[in-house]
This record gives sequence, structure tokens and C-alpha cells, in this order.
Amino acid sequence: MLDRGQIVITGASKGIGAAIASEMAQRGYDVVCLSRTGTSDVGHAVACDMTDEAGVRAAFQQIAERGPIAGLVNNAGVHILGSIATLTTEDFNKTIALNTTAVMVAAREAYPHLKQNGGTIVNIGSFFDKLGVPDNLAYCASKAAVAAMTRCMAVEWARDGIRVMNVAPGYIETDLNRDFLAREKVQKWMASRIPVGKPGKASDVAKLVAAIFGESIGFLTGETIYIDGAQGMNH
Repeated sequence: MLDRGQIVITGASKGIGAAIASEMAQRGYDVVCLSRTGTSDVGHAVACDMTDEAGVRAAFQQIAERGPIAGLVNNAGVHILGSIATLTTEDFNKTIALNTTAVMVAAREAYPHLKQNGGTIVNIGSFFDKLGVPDNLAYCASKAAVAAMTRCMAVEWARDGIRVMNVAPGYIETDLNRDFLAREKVQKWMASRIPVGKPGKASDVAKLVAAIFGESIGFLTGETIYIDGAQGMNH
């Protein structure tokens, strides 16, 4: 896989996306990092608003000019909290636009490039896709849709040699939530709810994504892999 082309990672400037980009780069992949800011500590950075369909198309054209595209990691996302009774249509649509529609658009734009030699798409979902979580209707719905789209993409594009996987993290510590997760009350709650006793690290998700690319298991496609410390199955 290392000599077959570029791996495009969306939302790669921070958090889990940055960790994935770093891990992939360390393993020798030619990483292209998409973000609104167009900044990255590794690989080749391209500025792109993933909710701008024309911008996404232009970004993939620009990337293809550098060389072949061998993979895509759909990581860009937003998490907007809100009670269902007061959730605005604007906030719901904003969540769906980045978490769901952008995944479809990026995969669609990557498809013509990936089908030339086969490739891999990894969508970043969430274990919230199977849970009923208060104040999270928009986020849960958007991530459930990502899992469904993953299955459809896998079935439709298998004939083209394209694998599509959904990686669904649980609570993961990043720069964005580290202070919140460090609170004593939050730590006690996680210790009681997450069987492994603590949140995961962005590097855990990054290693899983890199392993999916690295092992290139042709018969593994369309599945959701939960990486949540067994929280989602804990009762």
C-alpha cells in the first residue's frame, strides 16, 4: 500500500484526525491533510471546507495532480449538544452537513481515483450510533447514518476493489476535551461506566485506522469496529 498513492485525511489539523495523520506518516504513508485552516504538522496540507461541495471536488482534483490517491479517512466532524425539545433545525442541519453529507461527498469524489487501482476508505463514526443519548439527537443520527453509508459503499464498490470500514470510537481524550475529562466527577463516572476504567487516546484510534490500511484484508469490508473500552456493550 505504501507505494500505491496518497491517503487523504479530513479534519486532520487537530484531535483524532491529527493523530491519524501522524501515525500514518510515521508508517511511511504519503498523507494529505484536509482542514479548514489548511495546516498540519505532517504530510501535505490542503485547505478545504468539507461542507463546500465545490471546494471538496477542487481539493481532490488538486490532490490527484500530485499523484494517485489510494485511500480516504473521513474524520471531519462536529458535535453540537441540544435537547430535542429545543434543538434548532439550523444546528441539526449543521451537524448532518459535516458529519454525514460531507462523508458522502468526499467518498464520492475519491471514488473515481480509488477504482483505478482499488483502495480503502475508513469513515470515523461513533459508538453513539447505537445508543440513546440525551441532548445528542443530531450527533447520534449523523453517526448512525455514517455506519449505514459505510455498508452501502462497501457493497456497491466491492466490485471495484474498494474496501470501506467504519471505525466507531467511544470517549477519546484529545486536546479539545482533556480538561473536561480530567475533572474528578467525570473521571469517577468513566471509571464506573467504561469497563477499562478510563477514556481511550487518540493514538488508539490512529493505530486501528493505520492497521486497517496496513493489513489490507480484502475480505473485511462494510463493518463497524467499535473502539470504546467495551462501554457500548456494558450493562
